[in-house]
Amino acid sequence: MAEGRMLGERARVERPRLERGDRERNQALPALILDPEKIRGKHAALCFATMAVMLGLPLWWKTTETYRAALPYSQISELDSLLLRLRVPVSVVFVQGSLPIVDQQKLPFTIVNERDIPLKCKMRLKSRFQQAYRMAGSSEENALKKDTVQEAEAALPLPKEDSLGSLNIFVIPEKSSLLPQDKMSYIGPKRTAFVRGAHGRQALTVIGQKILQVAQAMSLTEEVLASALGDRLPEDKLNLDKRRPLKSSLGYEITFSLLNPDPKSHEVHWDIEGAVENYVQPFMSLLSAIGNFSMDSQVLYYAMLGVTPRFDAATSSYTLAAHSLPHVINPVEARLGSRAASLYPVINFLLYVPERAHSPLYIQDKDGARVTTNAFHSPRWGGIMVYNVDPSAYNTTRYPVKVNVDMVPVMEVFLSQMRLLFGVPHPQMPENFLLGSPPSEGLRYWELDRLVWARAVENLATVITTLTSLAELLDKIGNIVIKDDVASEVYRAMDAFQEAALELSAGNLEVAFRASREAVTSSEKAFFDPSLLHLLYFPDDQKFAIYIPLFLPMAVPIFLSMIKIIVENQKARKDMEKVD
Repeated sequence: MAEGRMLGERARVERPRLERGDRERNQALPALILDPEKIRGKHAALCFATMAVMLGLPLWWKTTETYRAALPYSQISELDSLLLRLRVPVSVVFVQGSLPIVDQQKLPFTIVNERDIPLKCKMRLKSRFQQAYRMAGSSEENALKKDTVQEAEAALPLPKEDSLGSLNIFVIPEKSSLLPQDKMSYIGPKRTAFVRGAHGRQALTVIGQKILQVAQAMSLTEEVLASALGDRLPEDKLNLDKRRPLKSSLGYEITFSLLNPDPKSHEVHWDIEGAVENYVQPFMSLLSAIGNFSMDSQVLYYAMLGVTPRFDAATSSYTLAAHSLPHVINPVEARLGSRAASLYPVINFLLYVPERAHSPLYIQDKDGARVTTNAFHSPRWGGIMVYNVDPSAYNTTRYPVKVNVDMVPVMEVFLSQMRLLFGVPHPQMPENFLLGSPPSEGLRYWELDRLVWARAVENLATVITTLTSLAELLDKIGNIVIKDDVASEVYRAMDAFQEAALELSAGNLEVAFRASREAVTSSEKAFFDPSLLHLLYFPDDQKFAIYIPLFLPMAVPIFLSMIKIIVENQKARKDMEKVD
């Protein structure tokens, strides 16, 4: 009984104490967490922080990011290791008696000779001569019964395969009188050649070697391709001849200039319009396959060479030494004034009539001998010819002396310089080869084919360099905008490049050249697009300098509010623990 009374009294004493603790805790809760103003402030701060993080930052990131369209980087990186096959279709026609009867029964058939072109450049080249052997038809047999090889070539019917890059080789009997006895083959001005046949067990092998030698001389040679890839070859593979050709371009501007430094003594007249129409225009009509040409002429008075000639007392004449010729161009070029306003390469041909005080004037070579043409040319610039006035013209007291320029030797020199400038030098053939004279246009058809081969390969090499450089530039500078039109030009260049490579391997030279030129145009449009100028965009440190003043005033209040909310929540949690 006593223990029961004690427990009851203890319970009565502790119940008021618990009720008093609950009242104190309930009174503390509103002060800690149920303040409406604090709750509203916390909610506002959380909403601002959530909107800034979930909506503001992604929106800002998306609207300020640099747009970069996708490019075929992997395909561009593979261009350096490209193997380019150059197929030359060769039609080999055997005349009766040029081949043993046993071998004639094997015709027709086709053989392929493929070999690497040893050039030290990243682009690997391989020539592929596809020779289709057949017997001659009746019309061809009749044509080859002429007395001379030139007459036989003119009487031949038009071949079925006479496109750019194709060759037609006729194998005549070994004892035929069409060729001189000391000549093994004849290469005509068109895409036609004649080769002596052979007899014996290895007749086809021997003839095949001759045909391959002729085909290589008429189309793909190491020298032709080296001239096209001269800027990409090491120094030991280059010489002056390989540096001369002009770079491939969509067009060229040719300027003929008459320089009269002494108009008081000379009144010079030249029929440049007639000379261009009769000599230059036919030559340019053939070269129109590689580009567009425009021509103009001008007469410059008081235009000096800028180099004082040296007087030679032994010959009573003035001379320009070979070492002084490079100093002639710069002073004259300043007077021409055509290069600055031209979109295409300008080729200058200057006819210089020396002043009376320095007449006659002759050009000397490195050995001190007179140059027979009295002219020189500068690679990728043009040529200069000195035209001396007949000394008997000065036997008068009336000045100025009238000078009528004989345009025939002048145009012969200028056309020879044009051939060198465009990469069509005089072909070097073996001694047992007979080379036909060029046609009236001044350019053999197979020489034109060799030039187109070189230009097509040069264009593809240019595309590789341009696209590779563009890809490396865009990879290094990540804040350059790549627009869709730039990407479309890159893809267009890649498609045209692949088309050109396929057409070259198929032997369609004309189509391949057009595709290569389109590839060059598209690649250069992409590379020189104004939107790729990285100076228009800010680097990262400048971006921070611009965006920090914008975001800092907004971010600091939100950041401090979040810190305050965290601190208050921690304090309320501690107060709750103390009350408990």
